[in-house]
Amino acid sequence: MTIKLIAIDIDGTLVNNQKEITDDVYKAIQDAKQAGIKIVITTGRPIAGVTNILEKLNLKEKGDYVITFNGGLVQETLSQNELIKEGLSYNDYLDFEWLSRKLGVHMHAITKDGIYTANKNIGKYTIYEASLVNMPVFYRTPEEMANKDIIKIMFIDEPDTLNQAIKKIPEKFQQDYALVKSQPFYLEVVNKKVSKGNAIIHLAKSLGIDMSETMAIGDEENDRAMLEVVANPVVMANGNPNLKKIAKYITKSNEESGVAYAIRQWVLK
Repeated sequence: MTIKLIAIDIDGTLVNNQKEITDDVYKAIQDAKQAGIKIVITTGRPIAGVTNILEKLNLKEKGDYVITFNGGLVQETLSQNELIKEGLSYNDYLDFEWLSRKLGVHMHAITKDGIYTANKNIGKYTIYEASLVNMPVFYRTPEEMANKDIIKIMFIDEPDTLNQAIKKIPEKFQQDYALVKSQPFYLEVVNKKVSKGNAIIHLAKSLGIDMSETMAIGDEENDRAMLEVVANPVVMANGNPNLKKIAKYITKSNEESGVAYAIRQWVLK
């Protein structure tokens, strides 16, 4: 089996529970890259939230690519040339801002430059997200969002509150947008065309890589689309049980350097 491209999720996958890249994971990725394999970080985070990781892993060189915003943005890391950019309109924003208030959940919108919320009492998970992805938070009224280049919207709240809200989201919203739950306290909203899977298909095609030569490693529902399109889907031991049903391989947990184990066991061996 020849693997030429490996798409790797970040949270719960690439990094351990302390948000660290272990030495084993670092070395395995360097060995894979040295072998000519494309390592593509594929995440729901914005680009600002992955820059440090790209630098640590030496993935900001010519020919390196990154997939962010759950597939909403695909770009070359060195030149920042964009292969895909699919965002949300101002009317989309207004519809979800209204819905968030109706359902009683916190919401924020994300551009390439910052996190924007109309919640005067800014939700603690908005603050958490800002610290996680190294982005500033801005309070803006809905009227002030008209000229923002929004790529992703997130409903963020306590898991029980969010789960109850999700049950009440009208069918039309679920049909017209891609809604994925990436954490117990996160529901992410992107353009209907957007998914990690579509992004990987597009990138692989542009690089002349057949999908039979691809692997993806993930742990949560927002990884499902990429796990379903690659020939070699790998799910972490700590991953969502429902995802394990579609996995070709189950690797070790993120606390046990599962990404390194997958690369050495099924790619470089």
